[in-house]
Amino acid sequence: MSTAVALAGAGVLVAGCTSNEPESSGSDGGGENVASSNDETGETVRIGFSAPAADHGWMAGITEAARAAAEEYDDIDLQVAEGTNDVSTQISQVETFINEGVDAIVLLPFDGAAMTPVALQAMEAGIPVINVDREFNSPFAARATILGDNYGMGVSAGTYVCEQVGDNPDAVVAEIAGIDSLPLTQDRSQGFADALSDCGLDVDNRVAADFTVEGGEEAAANLLQAAPQLDALWNHDDDQGVGVLAAIENAGRDEFVMVGGAGSANAMRAIQEGGSVLQATVIYPHTQAADGIRLARLIAQGKGLSDLVSQGVPREIVLNAPVVTAENVEDYIDRAFES
Repeated sequence: MSTAVALAGAGVLVAGCTSNEPESSGSDGGGENVASSNDETGETVRIGFSAPAADHGWMAGITEAARAAAEEYDDIDLQVAEGTNDVSTQISQVETFINEGVDAIVLLPFDGAAMTPVALQAMEAGIPVINVDREFNSPFAARATILGDNYGMGVSAGTYVCEQVGDNPDAVVAEIAGIDSLPLTQDRSQGFADALSDCGLDVDNRVAADFTVEGGEEAAANLLQAAPQLDALWNHDDDQGVGVLAAIENAGRDEFVMVGGAGSANAMRAIQEGGSVLQATVIYPHTQAADGIRLARLIAQGKGLSDLVSQGVPREIVLNAPVVTAENVEDYIDRAFES
């Protein structure tokens, strides 16, 4: 595999922990693990949080993780706006945070471009904005941006497929994407294609769904009818994967290996239990907003990441996209979201 593709699959690790992971004391590498001094209670910071409506498991997990992160600290006063898929409403929520003079805003925009102007207003008002998952279209609209690695998801999925069936040059590989008009879907598909090409494979059958159970079932049914024989299948999203697996069961198909995407708890349970075509899933962290809350606290209190020598908080953090299999599922399932 090429170095560029391998690095993308591993994710771009800009920073490891967000200040409250244990770190080793002492210059000789020994000693007991102690909490970072950043964990010490400081001046209370008010953080405004806004995200889209929790209309599927991953998005519900986003808000739950944000709340849980805030509850870990006595010096965070978290103000959570009601989740909405209406851009005008989300703009009003951010304007309210600005008028109330919060210390920081963590924002997962329904539409990054549409939310850019109000994020710029917040920054101009001296309120740091932490942009989560869906990027603004101006570098001046956020103090820090934390992202999942969509291209890396595709690379990880493609690498796993190569490991499973790459020794068969005639292997038939299929893909069930999310919403094709979204850049994140395009990035996932490109990463998948690039990784497959490294082992001489390509995508033979491809359909797109819509990140819903119903859409996944319909897309999978159409795919299975068009492809009487498969060796591997990547489904971009574990929420729509509930429907994908239902369609596979209804069709009585089990001749291929399936890889999921995002890392839901139900997908991981299926991997644990075995007996299913679903053998792996690729993580797209729903904990991004939780990391955003921690970064907001650090920035508002004038602190930096404890594991970095350089001062301050990085402007961008891209999270990893690991593959979860039966061998390592125990390491991930306790933090997974429910589809």
